[in-house]
Amino acid sequence: MGGSSPHPYIPNTDEDRRQMLAVIGVESVEDLFADIPAHLRIEGLRLPPGLSEPELLREMAEMAGRNRYPGQDGMACFLGAGAYRHFVPSVVLQVVSRSEFYTAYTPYQPEISQGTLQTMFEFQSMVCELLAMDVANAGMYDGASALAEACLMAASVTGRRRIALLSTLHPGYQAVVRTYAFGRDLAVDVVSPEAPTLDESHACLAVQSPNFFGYLEDMGAMAEAAHRVGALLVTSTDPVSLGLFRPPGSYGADIATAEGQPLGWPLTFGGPYLGLLATRKEFLRHLPGRIVGRTTDRDGRTGYVLTLQTREQHIRRERATSNICTSQQLVALAATVYLAALGRRGLRRVAELCYHKAHYAAERIAALPGYSLPLTGVFFKEFVVRCPRPPALVNEALLERGIIGGLDVSDRIENGLLLCVTEMNTREEIERLVEGLAALSPR
Repeated sequence: MGGSSPHPYIPNTDEDRRQMLAVIGVESVEDLFADIPAHLRIEGLRLPPGLSEPELLREMAEMAGRNRYPGQDGMACFLGAGAYRHFVPSVVLQVVSRSEFYTAYTPYQPEISQGTLQTMFEFQSMVCELLAMDVANAGMYDGASALAEACLMAASVTGRRRIALLSTLHPGYQAVVRTYAFGRDLAVDVVSPEAPTLDESHACLAVQSPNFFGYLEDMGAMAEAAHRVGALLVTSTDPVSLGLFRPPGSYGADIATAEGQPLGWPLTFGGPYLGLLATRKEFLRHLPGRIVGRTTDRDGRTGYVLTLQTREQHIRRERATSNICTSQQLVALAATVYLAALGRRGLRRVAELCYHKAHYAAERIAALPGYSLPLTGVFFKEFVVRCPRPPALVNEALLERGIIGGLDVSDRIENGLLLCVTEMNTREEIERLVEGLAALSPR
């Protein structure tokens, strides 16, 4: 490469650019943007002058110092709604930080990827055990994409063109399902949990339990409603709740999904997360993503390989089940280490702490003047409180006390505030929450 580089990170010289422009037949780089109307082009980014590395680190540290987060100076958090603050054992970070895992991508060459492939196999095995299903893939982007892919999978299995969503499903998940369905020209219906009306045109009934509001659905009735018309039952669940409550496979789920973030992964400002997806053996060939299998080589030694790859890049496009590409393998490894470290008893203990702390908080709040619990039934670690004032004002007042409040769901329940309590919330934090809400009670 001749000439000096004009940029420390872009090695192309002026001569390199002239040669490339000549090959594609244009006079200048500006000609490449000729089809974009002039009024839509950005004329300069008006960036500040460059900084030295020490100056940049100092500025970034000052910016980061303005963040407020749970655990900082007594900051408490009672916000959930799909992303949860759970304890992450130190061993999780220790393992996922190892360079052989941290830098691993797709194990196209199994002979040099045995460690990564084995962790994927162990992950799949644990997901099957956790959800009580026959087979699991190696992971999806997140809980929402896992549910959407499961709905498309149900349409493929049944040959039907309609998807039914229970109205108590997370609204974000509903939006993702609609986006996925749009590309396949599938219709999406929303049905009531009191009367989930389905017919022979529906491929599946998608149900979340615990639902968006934190309460358990009658999953036996949901399974019966779906199977009565030949549809599949697709479920979404909080994996931590399975330390205490029945897994999807035990009540007739055909495809089970979950958000894996609670299993050893921090909130990380909303991602990357991990989708769990498992199904019954007869639907194996319809699974999206990939499956790792265990085998033996000619010398009888155990080895791991990519057994099934249904991505369109790997097989004929018309036979592909999905175009999902990247596996969230690092997050899946964290979930695997988390489950191995806690074991059955540890996961049950975490679930019990969440359940009992949430119910203690709900009981204390419901006793306050002006507050009530508008929903009935069994809830896990989240519950809705009807407040005497708009939830936005309640959250502002709580934040002044160093408390991150809940999610405003007043568009669904009048003055509804969705609160979450996990094992990370201390009794002192719960009492501070109660005091903060009490200060807003009507006099």
